[in-house]
Amino acid sequence: MRGAFQIASLRGIPIRVHYSFLLVLPFLAWLFGQAFRGAALAADVPPEALRGHPFLWGLGLAVALFLAVLVHELAHSLYALRKGGEVSDITLLMIGGVSRITRMPDGPRHEALMALAGPVTSLLLGGLFLGVYGLLEGARSFNLRFAFFYLGSLNIFLGIFNLLPAFPMDGGRILRALLTGRLGRVRATQTAGLIGKGFAVLFGMLGLFSGNFILIIIAFFVFMGAEAESREVLMQSLLNRVYVRELMVPRTAAVSAGDSLEEVATRMQAERRRALPVLEDGRVVGLVTLAAVRQVPAPRRGQVRAREIALPVPELTPESTAWEALRHMGQRRLPQLPVVQDGLLVGTVTQEDIMRGMQLRELEDTHRHGPWGLGPGQRESPT
Repeated sequence: MRGAFQIASLRGIPIRVHYSFLLVLPFLAWLFGQAFRGAALAADVPPEALRGHPFLWGLGLAVALFLAVLVHELAHSLYALRKGGEVSDITLLMIGGVSRITRMPDGPRHEALMALAGPVTSLLLGGLFLGVYGLLEGARSFNLRFAFFYLGSLNIFLGIFNLLPAFPMDGGRILRALLTGRLGRVRATQTAGLIGKGFAVLFGMLGLFSGNFILIIIAFFVFMGAEAESREVLMQSLLNRVYVRELMVPRTAAVSAGDSLEEVATRMQAERRRALPVLEDGRVVGLVTLAAVRQVPAPRRGQVRAREIALPVPELTPESTAWEALRHMGQRRLPQLPVVQDGLLVGTVTQEDIMRGMQLRELEDTHRHGPWGLGPGQRESPT
């Protein structure tokens, strides 16, 4: 995700923080600090029992809350990995966290359980924090007890809130999984997306009337997320029926691993290409891109070899689906991928090739079967 930087990695999953999180953190620290101050006044706590500035307690509570959100997202991701899914990264945002699961576990049952893992984790954390609050009965530090009470209450609220059937929130994903068996994945996603947009409008209205700008931001993200995921699932449905062999261009232009970047740049200009496969002993060992060449100062390009800046590429064959190709390009931010058969380079496929193929397939389906892309009596097979 753009605008995010990595802070850690767990089980091969990069954990990133978005800059919006850093922007909202001081506001949450102030907001939670006011909660500490208000609770102390309501409980008529003497000043000597309040150790530390309320803002610092609020900051600590805000960080602890986002750590709990991270645990929530890890529950999703670890379940997905356990059931054969693939996770690109986890990013903490101003409104919470997002797990980018690039391949869902097989079957709607596992998808529902994966979505349920997050809210259940939040509820368990909430119960744990409230349990610690109970154990601290009689503790001298009012702020410490209140911190555990407030953190427990927030986690329980987050667990329940995420179970609302507002796609793409967790409850909406559970709803989508339940509908998939009857409607197929595309229609289930569109139905859950419409319900999610309805909740987004409701959140937005409540936020406007109550002056709660956080709720307005959540409404925006839910609405846009529902729209984006509906488009992605439709795209995936189309591209899973298109194979790379139908889209690839039989280009076999490549550079040798030992070629200098000066030679690579000359070849790119001659071929009018933004990327070229890198071969070593006749085998594809990576891809060198125009962006990577430009990062090397011109005076040094004669000394740097293609193998030194070649990016690793997945094994893509003519029998791979267009969705696999597009997913790999998106994850690695590559403009194209080499296509290999029996270890030999047989062509390349670009994002433009895939988009053109998707548009043609969508046009063909609409012409044959109507806007749903399904003929009379046909039903999309559940995935």
